[in-house]
Amino acid sequence: MSREILADFPAGNPRGSWPAEEKAAELTAQGQPATVRMDLDRDRFVVVRAES
Repeated sequence: MSREILADFPAGNPRGSWPAEEKAAELTAQGQPATVRMDLDRDRFVVVRAES
């Protein structure tokens, strides 16, 4: 199952997943429910639409 990626951030970021979590919270506050997942193959945190 594929999902639309709304944003992505490198896993090696010094702040870890925080930038992705902040983006997901921003999108959710704007009415677009989002969540963070880890893309192990690409070593990135991705922000995707939250499942209904």
